[in-house]
Amino acid sequence: MKKLLFFAVLFLCVSALKAQEIQWMSMNEALAAQKEKPKKIFVDAYTDWCGPCKMLDKNTFSNKHVAAYINKHFYAVKFNAEGDEVIYFKDKVFKNPGYDPEKKGRNAVHQFTQAMGVSAYPTMVFFDENGGFLSPVKGYLTPEKLEIFLKIFATDDYKNVKTEDEWKKYQEEFEGTFSS
Repeated sequence: MKKLLFFAVLFLCVSALKAQEIQWMSMNEALAAQKEKPKKIFVDAYTDWCGPCKMLDKNTFSNKHVAAYINKHFYAVKFNAEGDEVIYFKDKVFKNPGYDPEKKGRNAVHQFTQAMGVSAYPTMVFFDENGGFLSPVKGYLTPEKLEIFLKIFATDDYKNVKTEDEWKKYQEEFEGTFSS
């Protein structure tokens, strides 16, 4: 009986932890899912050698509030900005012709990385429900710092923020709820 109870508690704990993980997919999977059920796309453009990218995974994407919010409002894409994935986007094919699988550390930059305007790692990129580019957000962000970007895009508030002054006002009035 004790063994059964132990496994039941273990199962519930693992299930609860799993529910707090971001459900990552490829860009091709997100675009296909978007056709079935329109939802915005959140892309984490990272590289294997990037320290801040690893910190983002460890400290921010593992946060239960961040994970729950991203899973609810976005298709989450984990994209290696120097990888060899082939992406089919807007009737174009994006590859990394310079990719060298033998290389350790830095590799050639993927064509899709360039198309998204990513020039630093990590960069998080937002797309609307139709695969339209919204904005990149560069650098490592804590859960509290990422929250405003997740919410401005998920709620469509970005459509009402057109100037630097409006963005400043939005930031001042924003009340975050995420915590570490």
